[in-house]
Amino acid sequence: MRALCLLLLLLPGLAAAQTGRFNSAGVPNLGPPEEAMIPGLAAKQDRLEERGWMIRGQATFILQGNAGFRSPYQGAGSLLPQAQARNTFSSDLILGRRLWQGAEVIVNPSVTRGFGLSNSTGVASFPNGEAFRLGSTEPVLSFPRIFLRQTIALSEDTVPPDNDPLRFTEPLPRERITITAGKFAVWDIFDDNRYAHDARTQFMSWALVGGGAFDYAADARGYTEGLAVEWENGTWAVRGGAFRVAREVNGLFLDPSITRGFQLLASLERFWQVGEREGALRVIYGYSRARQSRWNELFSNGFQTFDINPYGYRAKNNATLSFDQELTEDFGIFARLSWNDGQTQNWMFTEMDRAISFGGSLTGQRWGRPADTVGLGTNIGFISGGRRRYLEDGGIGFITGDGRLNYSPEWLTEAYYDARLAPGLHGALGYALVVNPAYNADRGPVSIFTARLRVAF
Repeated sequence: MRALCLLLLLLPGLAAAQTGRFNSAGVPNLGPPEEAMIPGLAAKQDRLEERGWMIRGQATFILQGNAGFRSPYQGAGSLLPQAQARNTFSSDLILGRRLWQGAEVIVNPSVTRGFGLSNSTGVASFPNGEAFRLGSTEPVLSFPRIFLRQTIALSEDTVPPDNDPLRFTEPLPRERITITAGKFAVWDIFDDNRYAHDARTQFMSWALVGGGAFDYAADARGYTEGLAVEWENGTWAVRGGAFRVAREVNGLFLDPSITRGFQLLASLERFWQVGEREGALRVIYGYSRARQSRWNELFSNGFQTFDINPYGYRAKNNATLSFDQELTEDFGIFARLSWNDGQTQNWMFTEMDRAISFGGSLTGQRWGRPADTVGLGTNIGFISGGRRRYLEDGGIGFITGDGRLNYSPEWLTEAYYDARLAPGLHGALGYALVVNPAYNADRGPVSIFTARLRVAF
């Protein structure tokens, strides 16, 4: 184990090739393709795949700081008002082995370290997608993914591989069924978006990576266990899955009762081309049951049932509508609408009940740097009447809670420039402006500055 930790920590010095595409939530990046890999390493990886093996890796370092801002009061869930800086580091190996026709097993050891600003509290659309509520000063080894995948071909014709670092680089059947079982991230499969889905190469804010109001199943590090089944033919896709939920609010351990605590997800997706320009629309629905409290239960019990509901399981309905469209060879736009019924606590992702996000992404062909990307995006988050009353009465959530509340929707606008520095090495600078952080018009606005360095092979 110590040797594996050392290897993962040394990844920045070992990697020297194309950017692999995955983030802290396991999200494949579907943005513009990178340059070809260094020939020597590419040939070695090809030979490995010919023998039925796959190895890839990445390491991402993010330094983030906020300027001081107006704050007449603060609570346990607040972003600290004084200037501060924090950093996070993550490194991953993706190890794959073919088993039989269409089947493969994937294992992902990962080492992480660091903290988000104010221990990842005070902004519902938190600005660092690599930061979790379980920060650490020392490197921590975990295995966020261990899963078996079976791909069943329904057509003889094939399509090129989709730059998914969790797959072998071989053509895929155009029409296929894919079954995935084990431990992985819900975002490995659901709520994809061409321009806003990867905190390691695109936008870093939580609600610009996925639907902010959708309480996706996950432990405190962003992973879960479950089964997903997908059918796709290049024009349509239908995906469904059943997943375990957290035992406690934003907890590291999953609920042991899989018959009472669970999340069911379904996604209907349509893909098209306008001329040569690709677009997609996804409609996602989720039904979850967890030991979360309804707002009236929290009020009647003096907020004492926040971490776990002693009276049983409560249901939550969630939905997301996601859209992306390529407009020119180098420019595309995206938008998301997300919603949950607002009757209970959010349990696993963040504290948001309605959200609207939109923006665009431009690659650098026009100034001779086609591997660079500029992005600009905005998320507007709203909360339900129950959550508003809870925060007004001094309640503290796992992301928000200032002790008081002068309610107004939270606005986060993020801009970034991601530049290719060398083969396999990218650096990015970003800026986010948060107005009404944690839905509180009495605090902020907050300026957040980010530097990101990523290396991958």
